Amino acid sequence: MSWKHRPTCASCPIPLPERACMNRKGKGPDNCPTLMQSELKDQALAAQNQADTLEFARQASLQEAAGYTNRDLGYSRLQPAKPRIQETVELAARMNYKRLGLAFCAGLVGEAEVVQEILETNGFEVVSAICKLGRVPKSKLDLAQSDHIDTQAEEETMCNPILQAYLLNHLQTEFNILLGLCVGHDSLLMQHVRAPCTVLAAKDRLLGHAPLAAVYTYNSYYRCLKQPLFPAKDKESDGS
Repeated sequence: MSWKHRPTCASCPIPLPERACMNRKGKGPDNCPTLMQSELKDQALAAQNQADTLEFARQASLQEAAGYTNRDLGYSRLQPAKPRIQETVELAARMNYKRLGLAFCAGLVGEAEVVQEILETNGFEVVSAICKLGRVPKSKLDLAQSDHIDTQAEEETMCNPILQAYLLNHLQTEFNILLGLCVGHDSLLMQHVRAPCTVLAAKDRLLGHAPLAAVYTYNSYYRCLKQPLFPAKDKESDGS
């Protein structure tokens, strides 16, 4: 695949119901991965057909369908029926998991307590790990006091997602739930954790942990995002 023909599904000009990825008789542009990447599709199916992966994929798809009512009345009559926390509990039950991990941000300690209670109420063993565990100072990241969140604090504890992952691995969690981890810290945890993960809530300090609010208001309140965040860098990359 050349870079010129890289997939750009997010800007596909074909109406969604008529796309090749949605309709056997559908169509797509020259860079449509559904039409052009049959070899990768076969590789992905081969990976999915491994026993554990196939069962997880099957149960995830069943859970997706279970999130709606009125399915027998046609697509236009579908109604969402369950919040994500309920779907998370149900998927874990479908997979017969017993021990769950909950990796959460210290800023959501109250929410984490409720989530742990919900999981335990449904019979799961829960390993919950706060982001600050280990009490490792930010100086270990070569950060100065001026780089702290509280610049008046001589010492500030860093988030430790790799230790969160190691702890969950050590206690052999079967499924891990991420709650409000910082951008980047979530990436590090997912890079180092062994069991499958799901994100219950993504952190957005400004928008009450609802990141899509800025996307939904792209044409109104957040129209500032229509301009590059780093215009000087863009000019440099253009050679101007």
